[in-house]
Amino acid sequence: MQLEALADESQTLAAGIALRLRSLIASGGIAPGEKLHLDEIRARFGVSLSPLREALSRLRAEGFVVALENQRGYRVAPVSEDNLREVTRLRVEFESLALRESIRLGGERWESDIVARLYELTKVERGAAGAAQVEAWERRHRAFHDALINACGMPLLLNFCATLHDLGDRYRRLFLEHHPIDRDVAQEHRAIGDAALGRRPDEACALLRDHIERTGRMVAQALTSPRSSPLSTHATRPGG
Repeated sequence: MQLEALADESQTLAAGIALRLRSLIASGGIAPGEKLHLDEIRARFGVSLSPLREALSRLRAEGFVVALENQRGYRVAPVSEDNLREVTRLRVEFESLALRESIRLGGERWESDIVARLYELTKVERGAAGAAQVEAWERRHRAFHDALINACGMPLLLNFCATLHDLGDRYRRLFLEHHPIDRDVAQEHRAIGDAALGRRPDEACALLRDHIERTGRMVAQALTSPRSSPLSTHATRPGG
């Protein structure tokens, strides 16, 4: 029993480390392609090597880090147009399925959560100056998207959606560091919420698809325009 308790504690610690590193990578706090220095991370998080390696193994499976060629370390996964397109396509398919099922199964609590999260999101402006303001918008943005799909009744699907959202967020946040938003994102969120609450699954899923794909196209343009975007300095292309 003691060994089982120790194993559970190690797994819990590894999950916590993975969560913190995933957040840093998704937010751009650790740059694409950057080598991860395990000793520095251990000191920063106050953890031992074993749970850190377990955490990195999880992040590698999720696509956030890659192993070095000599298998003696890790670096943050680079960004690329191909990876962005894959993440965008998978997000559209998985989140649309989860949204459709949530519209079918969701009750009053689901509806109330969407209304609350949308209200909170509209109270913060993404383009406002200040890191605290940006982080507040990011948290509320994620909470709104989670609220849309949380009633789907499929935990595995929700896990996949969460990972894909994190992967997509990394691209979007790198893009937003250097580019203004050229569309009414707040109105897009309201339209998706209204269609979901109105139990119009085809409309809601179409709006969600457009919302995700439009961002994907904007970031893809930045990736392929080296003269106009610092984001491209982090990008890799096939064969390059």
